[in-house]
Amino acid sequence: MSIRAKGAADRSAGDDGAISGDRLYQRLARHIFDDLVDGRYAIGSRLPAERELCAEYGASRPAVREALIALEVQGYLDIRVGSGAYVRRLPGLEDHPGFAITAFELTETRLAFEGEAAALAAKQITDEEIAKLEGLLEAMVAENLRAKVTEDADREFHMTIARATRNAGVVLTIEELWRLRSTSPACALLHDKARSAKIRPVVAEHRRIVDALKVRDPHAARAAMRAHLAAVMDHLLFTTEEMALEEARRAAAGVRARYSSALDES
Repeated sequence: MSIRAKGAADRSAGDDGAISGDRLYQRLARHIFDDLVDGRYAIGSRLPAERELCAEYGASRPAVREALIALEVQGYLDIRVGSGAYVRRLPGLEDHPGFAITAFELTETRLAFEGEAAALAAKQITDEEIAKLEGLLEAMVAENLRAKVTEDADREFHMTIARATRNAGVVLTIEELWRLRSTSPACALLHDKARSAKIRPVVAEHRRIVDALKVRDPHAARAAMRAHLAAVMDHLLFTTEEMALEEARRAAAGVRARYSSALDES
């Protein structure tokens, strides 16, 4: 019985198991995982194109991408830019898909917490901390010019604002979110892909946060931080769009080559 049929049977029996609390991408990843278990795909075979998976599962492209990335970090798939997703290994009957926090979930959480942290910091921040943020903006500019991307200044910028709240709970929360950014396999993978796509911290967005903190305006600081992190989300979506576009370009090039060949022969 396929995962779709099993899911329908479970729902009719009133038992969704762990699936009922899953996000859409997790449910989709479980569908694909069960297809691997059921032998629908062999090792080395290519999964259907993203648009086909969207149509088959009734899911959006971001959800499909998150599902594929979740299975890639667990070693089941190999996503090749411009080519597609290939089966790297098949799960055993006792295996189960696991899910760490994704880059999109993490950024969503940061948007909620760090926006409020910026508002709180605006009431507490010192001139010395403002000066430190100014210096970190300059360090960010220098880091962005390096061939090998580092984000030390970016992290310290956000942690400086967290510490300026004078709230240990805020500091510990934001510190943990930044730790997850590099230790969660799904987060690390997508951020690595973003760096490979030449996406860097945007200094102008950070400058607007500093400007709001300088005038001690909590509303402006919250808005500037939330705008910055919303842009980070857009950059991550751009990264996955670029992966999909590269695949589409490759497919279109193949069609053009076949068409040109047919014209030459006619």
